[in-house]
Amino acid sequence: MITYSIINKSQLEGNLRLDAEYYRPEYLELIENINNLGAVPIRNMVANPKRKFKPQKDKVFQYIEISEVDLSTGEYNKREILGRYTPDRAQWIVRQNDVIISTVRPIRNAVSLIKEDIENLVCSSGFAILKPEKIEPEYLFIYLKSKPIVELLDRMTTATMYPAITVEDILKTKIYLGNQKFRNEIKNEVLEAEKETEKSKSFYSQAENLLLEELGLKDFKVEDDLFYVVNLSNVKSAHRTDAEYFQPKYRLIEKKLIKDFKAKKIRDFNFIEITTGQYSEEYIEAALGKPYIRGTDLSGTITVKLDNLVYIDSKKQLSSKKAKCGDVVVTRVGTVGISARLPKEVEGGTISDNLIRLSFPEERLNSYYVSLFLNSIGSQFMIRESRGSVQSRLNQETLKEIVLPVLPKATQQKIADLVRKSHEARKKAKELLEEAKTKVEKLIEK
Repeated sequence: MITYSIINKSQLEGNLRLDAEYYRPEYLELIENINNLGAVPIRNMVANPKRKFKPQKDKVFQYIEISEVDLSTGEYNKREILGRYTPDRAQWIVRQNDVIISTVRPIRNAVSLIKEDIENLVCSSGFAILKPEKIEPEYLFIYLKSKPIVELLDRMTTATMYPAITVEDILKTKIYLGNQKFRNEIKNEVLEAEKETEKSKSFYSQAENLLLEELGLKDFKVEDDLFYVVNLSNVKSAHRTDAEYFQPKYRLIEKKLIKDFKAKKIRDFNFIEITTGQYSEEYIEAALGKPYIRGTDLSGTITVKLDNLVYIDSKKQLSSKKAKCGDVVVTRVGTVGISARLPKEVEGGTISDNLIRLSFPEERLNSYYVSLFLNSIGSQFMIRESRGSVQSRLNQETLKEIVLPVLPKATQQKIADLVRKSHEARKKAKELLEEAKTKVEKLIEK
């Protein structure tokens, strides 16, 4: 069925937009709803500080950069960087209670509320910074994540090779304020979600610490040697000449795991099956297909991010590449060594060819334990074993060279219980944020 809109010349927003997509009926209806609610431009409620990060020229400096934003919770990863000032790299300083939102539209609803007070915390110029002054930061955060507002911002995307919106587009977008009671309700749900997120991080950290303690690696310090001697025969047998591969620290950790815990190379576990996934670039709607799990869907907390999954036609699935709950996968291309345990939500989906899968009976090895080991200690060995100058790659045979210690079943279960608690708390946080978002969406759309 064809839909259309009749637009008066006076409605063409200063003749800046003439594309039909911009005037779709659902957009116009949504804008009318928001206007009828008495919404005001976001710029009336916030400041847009221009805090450009500009350290002293020609001096080494240290800063912390926001590197990735979780599209469902708004959590962000941080990485410490030591370097020199480069004038062509624009970065903004962010502060506690700032709300940052991506202006690069393929990323869409990447919105974060900064809750930490950290010196030299920066984000790239691909984010707009909003400093709430007359509105609760938590409410603004949820409002910008709500589906109607994401769609309205998408509407303003420029039709160029690099789709984006401007800070001005965000500032002129209208925000429905409701009443103080309603905003406090949203604020409290966000604060409760933050508590659950912190619990999730705490449980995961406890699981990692328990793993390291049980393996005797908690206080096991091995520094990178500035130089070391390698026999030519070792170079020939390894078919490697890169210095990092022969760092003594890898051999020391490996020896310790073999000596103290009878660790074996994965190839020597006759009950572990190693396979890779299926290549596909044809995606369909979620309701019509099956999940297609890619390396970008692994969260770093040994599970799969479900919010941004793509789906493939079930008729094109290879039965041998189908996902099963409890399978352990690791990334083999690009960022090598991220591991995850496949949850029940993706069972029956398909594993992509940029992942390697380990399948084994749960009674022989705990899948949470294996995934945590591979995601922490094992990842260092996988990075070491990977090859490639432009893009790192790990294949099935090199993965089989990684040593895997087997702790007592009771210890494996303790680690698994902590990881499960971490996942449960994270799930609760997502549910709370979804509830808050739904409340805002209902008011806007009714």
